[in-house]
Amino acid sequence: MKLNAIQLDRSALSLSVSGDIDFDHFEAFAEPLAYALDCRLRERQWGADRHQWLLEFEGTPLWLNYEFYGNICWLSVEREADVEVLEYLATLLTSHL
Repeated sequence: MKLNAIQLDRSALSLSVSGDIDFDHFEAFAEPLAYALDCRLRERQWGADRHQWLLEFEGTPLWLNYEFYGNICWLSVEREADVEVLEYLATLLTSHL
């Protein structure tokens, strides 16, 4: 897995991730990403233009999203208190830049 950039947006409770992502083979990007972050895969959802996976990191639920038309991938949390988890994950991902 090779990442091009990561960016934390505390106000949006999200961590954007860019890399070589192919919509039709999203799992080839997402599975190594989840493994690198030591996340457990809880659920996979997909539609015509979007993938959404529910991951879990040490009890914290994380949504991994990818939208085809915007070529946008991000991790998000639902609670403001969990932004610190995204901050930690951002430090883990810097080794893949």
